[in-house]
Parts: sequence; structure tokens; C-alpha cells
Amino acid sequence: MFTKLLIANRGEIACRIIKTAQTMGVRTIALYSDSYLKADLIIEIAKKSGAQAIHPGYGFLSENAEFARKCEQNGISFVGPGSDAIDAMGSKSAAKNIMSK
Repeated sequence: MFTKLLIANRGEIACRIIKTAQTMGVRTIALYSDSYLKADLIIEIAKKSGAQAIHPGYGFLSENAEFARKCEQNGISFVGPGSDAIDAMGSKSAAKNIMSK
């Protein structure tokens, strides 16, 4: 379990994540940006702030296998499925093959 979480989303989504994290005793870091798609900058902020995990909220980053992979490569937990799972589920044919097994 981690003790500090960076939230890479905004608005109601971020508020819900903050509330849940605080209930669990996890400190949160919220960031404000005109674009939440700057993966390298988000990871840099997480590292500088001491966040051990990034919660992408809903939307683009939560479905971005490359972002999840960059988190993994930088030793930061990605709150969501791993990059391999995102890759597999991003392809309907691959997902069907996985589910049939």
C-alpha cells in the first residue's frame, strides 16, 4: 500500500478520489493543468512530490497503456489495470481471444 497518491484528473472525479483516499489514510496531491495528457510531466511531478502512485481517474489516461507503462518503468504504481491488460482490452479481437481462454 502507498501513503501518497497523485490524482491526474479534475472536478468531481478528483473530489471522489480524494475523499476515498483520505478515508484510507492516504495523502493526496491534486494537480491543475490545461491538459492531463502530458504523461512525462505528470510522472515528473509525482516523483518530485514523493507520490508512490498515480490515479488517472476516468478518461484518456485511465485507458492509456503507454502512460501505465511509463508509471511502471518509473517505479510508480498505476491505479488501474496494468499496461498489458490495457493493451489487450484495447483490441476487440485480442480481448475476445483472452476471454475465450
